Amino acid sequence: MSKAFIKAQHGLHADASAPSSNDPIQVATALAARLAESANERDQAGGHAAREREWIRESGLLTLSIPSEFGGQGADWATVYQTIRILARADSALAHVFGFHHLQLAGIRLYGSARQQRRLLSDTVQQRLFWGNALNPLDKRTVAADAADGFTLDGIKSFSSGSVGSDWLTVSAWHAPSQSALIGVLPTRQDGVAVQPDWDAFGQRQTDSGNVHFTQVALPAELVLQAPAQEATPQATLRSQVAQLIMTNLYLGIAEGAFEAARNYTRDEAKAWFASGVAKASADPLIQHRYGQLWLLLRPAVLLADHAGVELDKVFNKGALISARDRGELAVAVAEAKCLAHRAGVEISSQMFELTGARSTSAKYGFDRFWRNVRVHTLHDPIDYKYRDLGRFALEGTLPEPTAYS
Repeated sequence: MSKAFIKAQHGLHADASAPSSNDPIQVATALAARLAESANERDQAGGHAAREREWIRESGLLTLSIPSEFGGQGADWATVYQTIRILARADSALAHVFGFHHLQLAGIRLYGSARQQRRLLSDTVQQRLFWGNALNPLDKRTVAADAADGFTLDGIKSFSSGSVGSDWLTVSAWHAPSQSALIGVLPTRQDGVAVQPDWDAFGQRQTDSGNVHFTQVALPAELVLQAPAQEATPQATLRSQVAQLIMTNLYLGIAEGAFEAARNYTRDEAKAWFASGVAKASADPLIQHRYGQLWLLLRPAVLLADHAGVELDKVFNKGALISARDRGELAVAVAEAKCLAHRAGVEISSQMFELTGARSTSAKYGFDRFWRNVRVHTLHDPIDYKYRDLGRFALEGTLPEPTAYS
C-alpha cells in the first residue's frame, strides 16, 4: 500500500518532501477529495456527471499517459494506475471513466501508425480531448462495409464506457468479408453517431456506459488503427493487459475506500457491543481481529498490483520488440493482481457492515455504494477464467492465450 494512503489512514501530516502541485499523485488526491464531497449523492442520482468530468479535464490528468514528445506528461503506467486507484477510493465510477480514457490512448499507441499517434495524441493534448470506448469485442452488431476511402459503419455497441460526453471514441466493427474485426477512432459528434445514455446497473452508475448507435457512419482509412484481417502482434495484444490493470486498480481503490470508511466509522461512531467489556468499538479484540483479516486481504493485493504495473511498464516500453513470452508472463502477473484485487474489493465492501453495525447502513453514509460498485464491475469478465489461466501456468507452465480479456 502506498505511503500516502497509510498516512491518510492514520491522519499523519505530509513531510517536507511532499510533492509539488504539478505532481500527478497530489493532483489526483486533491481531485479525489473534491469528488468525494458529492460522491454519495451522485451515486444515488446516477446519470451523467458533466460537471465532475470537467473537473477531471481541468485537472490536466487526461494527458498523463501521453508521451512528452506529443505534449503529454509522459508518466509511466505505474503512476497512471496510482491516480486511478486514488480516484476510485472516492468515486469509482468517474475513476472508471478516467481510466478508460487512458485505455483508448494506450490503444492508439499500440495499434496506430507513427503518423496516427502524432496526430491523435497531439490533438488530445492541444484540444483537451476526453476519450470514450465503443470497442466491446464480444458485441458484433456494429458492422463495417467497404467504402471508397475506408469503411461505413452500421449497428450498435453496448457497454460503451465513457461514451456520454466524450469527444472521440475508439470503435470496433465486424467486417464480414474477412470474418474479422477492425479498430478505428471517430469524433463522437460525427454525423450518424448517436450515444444512448441508458446505463441502468445498480453500481458504477455514472460510468456513462450506454449504447452507441452507428448509422451510415463514414470511417476514413486514415482513422483505421487496425485493419480487417490484420494479424495482431504481441505489442498490439497488450491493450487487454492495460485494461485488466485498470480494473485491478479500480477494485483496489474501492477496497481501500471501503476500508477507510469502515475504519473511521468504527473509531469515531460505532458503539461497543455490550458483551465486549470495552468502552469503545475499536478496543474490542474481536473487531481488531477482523480488521487484521481485512488488512491481510488488502496488503498482498496492493503489492501484486504495484508489481504488475511495474512489469507492464517494462514490457510496454519494448515496443515492437515485445515477444510472445514477454506478453504471456505479463498476463500471469496481471491475472494474479486482478484475482486478489477482486477478492479484496468484494470481501471488504461486504464485511465492513459486520464491523460497523446496523446504524452504518443509513442512506446518509452511502457505504453500500462500495459493494454495489465493485460487485457490478467485477462482472466485466469471469474471474474463474483468470484462476484457470493461473492454474494452467502453475501446473504446466502454460502462458495465457492472448484475447481481449486475457
